[in-house]
Amino acid sequence: MNRSIFIGREIEVAKLQQFYDSKESEFVVVYGRRRVGKTFLVKEFFDDRYDFKVTGLYKQPRKVQLKNFALALKEFGASMERNPSDWLEAFSALKHLLGSMDTGNRKKVVFIDELPWLDTPKSDFLAAFESFWNGWGAQRNDIMLVVCGSATTWITKNLLEDVGGLFNRAIRRMYLLPFTLNETERYLLSRGFQWSRYDIVQVYMIMGGIPYYLRLLDGTIPLSANIDSIFFKKKGTLWNEFSVLYETLFGRSDIYKKIIHALSTKLSGLTRGEISSTAKIPQNGALTKALKDLTDCDFVRVYSAYGKESNDKIYQLCDFYTLFYFRFLRDNLNADERYWTLTQDLPARSVWAGYSFEQVCKDHLWQIRRALGINGTLTSISAWRGEYEGAGAQIDLLIGRRDRVIDVCEVKYSIGEFVIDKDYESRLRTKLSVFKAATGTKSALQLVMITTYGVKSNKHSGIVSANVTMDHLFVAGE
Repeated sequence: MNRSIFIGREIEVAKLQQFYDSKESEFVVVYGRRRVGKTFLVKEFFDDRYDFKVTGLYKQPRKVQLKNFALALKEFGASMERNPSDWLEAFSALKHLLGSMDTGNRKKVVFIDELPWLDTPKSDFLAAFESFWNGWGAQRNDIMLVVCGSATTWITKNLLEDVGGLFNRAIRRMYLLPFTLNETERYLLSRGFQWSRYDIVQVYMIMGGIPYYLRLLDGTIPLSANIDSIFFKKKGTLWNEFSVLYETLFGRSDIYKKIIHALSTKLSGLTRGEISSTAKIPQNGALTKALKDLTDCDFVRVYSAYGKESNDKIYQLCDFYTLFYFRFLRDNLNADERYWTLTQDLPARSVWAGYSFEQVCKDHLWQIRRALGINGTLTSISAWRGEYEGAGAQIDLLIGRRDRVIDVCEVKYSIGEFVIDKDYESRLRTKLSVFKAATGTKSALQLVMITTYGVKSNKHSGIVSANVTMDHLFVAGE
């Protein structure tokens, strides 16, 4: 196993090794959003040395899934005169195959990729799967069952939160997160890229830390040419990614797309009631489920509004690809194939960049707390919008600290040092005073500027208590 290829997955590799070396059978669930590298992790860790492997087929009926399963059984040495008629027969054949193998002291590795796709309507797949593991695999000490799935909602409902036969059975769960900025930089360096951190932040604002997307980049051409080739060139690699992404994750995806579209219209976020009104979705169980699914998959961020009840939580679109899609792709089907290169000064790009950089910062709160020297202090994250005596204000990132200090964070994206002028200083002072008066907080307020290259020192910059720059966001996490 070449561990050097596991950039950003060192913890997961160590866990897989621990599970593989244990003295009992293990059931491992590897899950996360599409394209995050689940299959790659398992494939490279085991170096394609499986005792059985099968991949579910997208939107195929039970008969086809069973035939595919039977072909996999034959590939790994099973003698089968006919295809299994149901899933009980299929897993019975798998038990017979594994039971006949002599692997010495090592575990027999079973890898089922895209497991949710096997569970077609009225197939009774789950019952047979439960029987296979509970009645056979879990009773032995030589089985390592690894399952993957992009349909995070199915994984969560049927495996991780199941109250039936699989309750507490999938005790080894591994949720793969996108790369951090640090991991993205290391990954690109490993592929020979010589891009600046400013360029890497721009890449992150478009693609996030999704390994599959990052693999599409070409280090021999400029960043803008990469974006044109991948997104704006006719039939570019990611030209139809939006539909594929949401349909494979959520199946009947209409309600999810409506919610995402509603959130794309107000980047500061919406409450549940505002989502219902904007998307024209009743405030019922379907909305609750969809919001939970979207937050579970990290497409939507949910956080508390400062000083408000839990039902005033704010939902915010935070998936970088989706943000980029709504701003530049959805209504731009006939764009020039060099659109990104030719629109450097487009105002819409400045608005998008400011918001996307804010989301980058919210994905790197550990690094921000470290830069502020408060990693050892209990903190809470919130946002706030309100008014006092006719003056309104909005704060998108508040870090409340146990030492009775609130870090009021202003996030600004710029191509150089950020300049605070007289007018902006006045707006900042108004924002702080409105927040303090409207909330009645007794905590001390500290203005924190989070920028790409820092704040230029001048007679108006004294209002800033602490500076966090782009470089701080590249620090490796714990």
